[in-house]
Formats: sequence, structure tokens, C-alpha cells
Amino acid sequence: MKRKSRRGKKSPKIENITQGILKILKSDSDKSFNYKQISAKFGVDDASSRNQIIKKLTQLAAKKQIEEVERGKFKIVPNTDTYTGFLEITSKGTGYVIVEDLEEDVFIPNNNLNKALHGDEVEVYIYRRKRRGKSEGEISKIISRKKSEFVGVIEIQKNYAFVNMNDGKMYTDIFVPKNKIEEAEDGDKVLVKLEDWPEKADSPFGRVIKVLGKPGEHNTEIHSILAQYGLPYEFSKEVEEYANTLDTSIQESEIKNRRDMRKTLTFTIDPKDAKDFDDALSFEILENGNYEIGIHIADVSHYLKPGTILDDEAYERATSVYLVDRVVPMLPEVLSNNACSLRPNEEKYTFSAVFELNEKAEIKNQWFGRTVTYSDARFAYEEAQHIIETKETAIPAEISITGKTYTTDQKIGDAILKLDELAKIMRSKRMGEGAISFDKVEVKFHLNDNNEPVGVFFKTSKDANKLIEEFMLLANKKVAEFIGKQSPKKTFVYRVHDEPNDEKLAALQNIIGRFGYKLDLRDRKTTTKSLNSLLSDVQGKKEQNLVDTLAIRSMSKAEYTTHNIGHYGLAFDYYSHFTSPIRRYPDVMAHRLLQHYLDKGKSVAEEEYEEKCKHSSSMENLASSAERDSIKYMQIKFMKDHEDEQFLGVISGVTEWGIYVEIISNKCEGMIRLKDMTDDRYIFDQDEYTIIGERTKKSYRLGDEVYVKVKNADLIKRHLDFILLGSKEEIE
Repeated sequence: MKRKSRRGKKSPKIENITQGILKILKSDSDKSFNYKQISAKFGVDDASSRNQIIKKLTQLAAKKQIEEVERGKFKIVPNTDTYTGFLEITSKGTGYVIVEDLEEDVFIPNNNLNKALHGDEVEVYIYRRKRRGKSEGEISKIISRKKSEFVGVIEIQKNYAFVNMNDGKMYTDIFVPKNKIEEAEDGDKVLVKLEDWPEKADSPFGRVIKVLGKPGEHNTEIHSILAQYGLPYEFSKEVEEYANTLDTSIQESEIKNRRDMRKTLTFTIDPKDAKDFDDALSFEILENGNYEIGIHIADVSHYLKPGTILDDEAYERATSVYLVDRVVPMLPEVLSNNACSLRPNEEKYTFSAVFELNEKAEIKNQWFGRTVTYSDARFAYEEAQHIIETKETAIPAEISITGKTYTTDQKIGDAILKLDELAKIMRSKRMGEGAISFDKVEVKFHLNDNNEPVGVFFKTSKDANKLIEEFMLLANKKVAEFIGKQSPKKTFVYRVHDEPNDEKLAALQNIIGRFGYKLDLRDRKTTTKSLNSLLSDVQGKKEQNLVDTLAIRSMSKAEYTTHNIGHYGLAFDYYSHFTSPIRRYPDVMAHRLLQHYLDKGKSVAEEEYEEKCKHSSSMENLASSAERDSIKYMQIKFMKDHEDEQFLGVISGVTEWGIYVEIISNKCEGMIRLKDMTDDRYIFDQDEYTIIGERTKKSYRLGDEVYVKVKNADLIKRHLDFILLGSKEEIE
């Protein structure tokens, strides 16, 4: 029988003292502790326990695992087996720490997470080096939390509440004291802020900071998506008021400081439902037969001044967020839809890149600077496409923005046709230099007045889209070149894209081989050529979306930085983002820097801009995740109304717990769980991307076509489960 202390507590077990002391010292590696402080952390104060701790401290110091920094005060000795990285939590509740200096990620069992959460920057102690298996470790310190606000459903008890998370990567609920529930009612979806995680508590403590609404309601779910990624859905009163006080009138005194291009033929081409037009093209035939083409971008930086509440807000947001049913703008409406929107028949301040091109689309001259422009007309992509395809200027009612038949000016029609011709030459040249042609199909929804999805359609890129894309690429590339090639070197904001990872390309090759495709990975030229062939060959095939997605995933992620390494996907040595300052903060920075250097200013502080680039890349990733989640939500909503129908799909993923199926007609992806496939016991073959029935030997592999029906469409958890009806061959 163990001897109890005077307060009735057991002495700590001898074998746990070493680990306990090391854990205490590691958790606060910058501080030193004496035996009394360590005893308090253990929760003991009897003489016997304290003597054991003193003895163990002496032994650990002798082994040089800890050091006595001053009399009786000890500190952990930095360990060569300790690294810093970022934690990724799996759906099973275990984790991996991604360490830049290590080739392999470090596996963290659930009991060694030590209160670290997904995305946190952590210190990890590797206690088992990889031999045949994975390196294993323990989180020894949380350096910084990735986020402190979480979305979940509140469950209110008599004296307290818990918020249960929808996120599979959040392995704990959050305890909320009764006095911190605010206005929440039992079952509400809420935003909760994590405030503390006491040493001995199973769950962190938090407080409700916003009630989002009832789960399953449309606005609740859309606001939940934004809140989950820490994205706002409204501007504060102060920001709105500041924006509304801006002088947005066009002043003669300001026009004098700019190149006046109001008399040059200028127009915009945008999506039919666009509200902000941040780019316009101008076209003029010069006396020498060449063409002067202006790429005119809304001069947001004229209104958005550094150090103002409006600029701080725009920087924090860093990007507009495009959800299925709404846009969450980076700038208030007075700027995004009015002052900075290049609307037809209005004078606007613009920042322009103007080029003289010959018939071969070769650049003979270029000019960058602030301008004032006047847009003569606005076109939807469909209208411009009609002109390109028919060579006619009469726009039929069914594609017209106004809903009525009209005829546009012949000069504008001729300009669109010539710009299309030049864009095709530029695109062909770009492809020849190794650019990769990602024309991934975008899923769009027809929504009724209540934002219910009543239909699904696919948005594809046609000549009119590619025309605009090509001239925007030209402006972005040439602005980056203009600054990047200057000597001495000047700090600038680049959009870079690294070469793909060889392992990812090999994995892509392995998967597409199942569909009969092949990549030639000998060198950069053969890789890009075969990637383009692959993307072209899958057009219109059942596996197109799967192959497009896998090909994009095999690529590195594009990001913002001051360190230029070029853009692999576009095959450009210099590239920036200059053409969308209404919706992207890096473009605002590019405008400011370009003007600063045009005014002969010295190079700005690189560290400051690198920090801003990192923030912009991070916010872009969050916005992309929110956009994907909103599409997934709308797809599930659509499928909920079609629960009794059968759909033909392609197996898009195979795992040990089930198969993923993407429906061909609407690109909705759901899961068939192995436990629901009751006709046999299916075994997962990882190498073959296949599941095989033990008894029947029936197999389902990646790329197979199968018929499915909806089993469960859960809007709250954003899960879609299917029932397998059978393979295409069996059903048809």
C-alpha cells in the first residue's frame, strides 16, 4: 500500500518523475524552475515527494538533460531531437508535424498532442527515430495558435455548456461557463473563442462571441463558412463611414497629373453578373500600322491611402471572397462598385500599361503610369464571344446584357476581332515556351430568389475569356519585368510558382496510367508538353475533372513574395499581380510600388513587404477554402432535393474506409462507406487504388463508372453519403 501525504495525495510514481520534470521544463523552455515550483506543478507538497524531485533534478543535471542556471534553478538543455514545425491533425485525431528541415513528417499519437490544435506552430520532441516505420514525437511546446475562434453547435446544460465542433480536424469540444453563453440558445450554431486550457482540463474553456443562427438555415451555414476561416461578412460602421466621406469626383486638377486617354476607344468585357469592373481595354490603330493597346486598371491606390482605417481593413481582408451566392468584398461598395468600377459612359482614374504591338503581337513600345479613361461600352463574355464567332456586331436578345437585341459600334467590333487575333498569337507563343494550360471546369449554380440551387451548369473558358486573360497576363508580366530588371535591385511584390515536386508528378503518372495516359518526365520541356497533352486529351471525358484536379494538386502552390523565382505554370521569368486591385491587396501594393519607382523613389524595405506578402498568401488560401466549402454546401443542398434519383458517377478516390464518387452530370462528390457495402467484405488495395470483395472478387477501382443514390445529405456537417447501386455494366 502506497504511503499518502499529509493532505491525502499520493506521492508521484518514481518512474513518471523524469518524464514529468522534462515535460514541465520543455513546456516553458525559456524559464528556469526550482524544486518548489516543480512540486507545485506536480500538485504535491509533502517532504517525501519533494526529496524525490530534488534527487531527480540532480540526476538529470548530471546527465546534461537539464542545466542548473543559478543555484537551485533548472532549465531544459536544448535537444537536437527538438524541432519547430506546423501541426496537421488527421480525421482519426492523430497528428503530423511538418518540419522544414526534415524530409519526413513526424507522427504524433493522440495522447502526445498536449493540447496543440490543427495548424498550430509547435515544438516537437522526436523520441523515436524512423527505422522501418514513421518518426514519432511529442508536442513539447505550443509556439503560437493558428486560430482561437471556432464554429460549432452549442449544447446547454443547467450550469454550463459545450460547443461541439463540425470540423473533423478539431478533436475536442469547448467548455463554456454559464456566464459566457451570451444570447445563445441550445442547439444554435455559434462562434466561440478559446480563452484558456487549464492544465488538468480535458476541454479548453471559451466564450461565445457570436450567435450564427439555427443549423441548416441558409444564412447560418454561409456565415458559418466565413466564420470558420475567420473571414468577415460585413464592414464595421467606422470603415463604412470613412469610405462614404471620400471624395470620389473626377477633378480637373487631378486630370492634369495624368495621361488623358478619354478620347481613346475603351471598353470592358466581364461576366454577365459582374458588379465591379476593375479592368478595361483601349484600342487604337497608329499611323505606322501598329496597334496601341491599353490595359487600364482601376486606380484604387488613389483612394486607398496607407495608414487609414480603410487601408488597414483592406490589408486585413487582403482579398474578396467569392461564395456561391454572394461576394464578400475587400473594399466597401462605394469604391468596389462605384468609384473604382470602370462602368460604361463614366470617366475614371486608372493605372495603365500601354503597349504598341505589331501584327505579330511583338511589343515595340511600352508605357506605365496613371491615366484618366472613359469606357465607351460594357460587354458580357457571351456578347464578345458572339462577335468573335460570327464577325457580326448585332447582339441577339438571348445573350444581351439588356435582354434586348442591339447592334454595337463597328469600331468596337473590329477592335474585339483584332484583339482576339493578337491574343491567340500571344497564347500560342506562351504555350510554345512551356506554359501549362489549366482550363479546369468551374461548377456554377442557377439559384432561385431564396438562394436555393435549382440547376447546375459548368463554366468553361472560351475565346472572349482567353482574350481578356492574355492581355491581363501581358500587363502583369511586363510590370514585373519593368521593376525586376532594374539595377540596383528594387523590392517588389511578385506572384511566383515553383516547379512541381518530382514525387507528386510520379504519383500523378501512377494514377493517370489507370486511364491509359502517360507523362514524359525526362526534363522540364517534355514534362510541360506531356502535361498539356494530358489536359487536352481528357477534355470532355468522364475522368476530366478528376485528372484536372489531380494535375493541379501535383503542382506547387502559387504565392506572393518579394523573392522572385519566376512562374512555372505560366513559363514567365517575371510575374506580378497588377490587374485586380479592387479584389486583391497585392495588386494595390504593386500599384503603389510601381508609382514610387516611376517617381524615382529608392527601394523600399524588403522585410516589411515580405510580411505583407505572407499575409496575403495566407488570406488567399483561407478565401479559397471558404469558396470550396460554399460550393460543397450548395452541391449537398442540390442533392438533398434529388434523393430519390439515381446518378452515374466516376470513382474519384479509394480509401480503406470507403470510395469517393463524383457524379458526372453535376460534379457533386460523395462517399460510399465500405460498411454500407453489405454484399461482401471489401479489402482495400492501396497500390491498385481498388477495393476487392473477399468472396465475390468483385472490384471497384479509381476511374470506374458506377450508379449511386443519395443515402444522406447533411447540410450541417457538409457530408454527402451515397448508396452504391452497382457498376455501369451491371445497371445498363
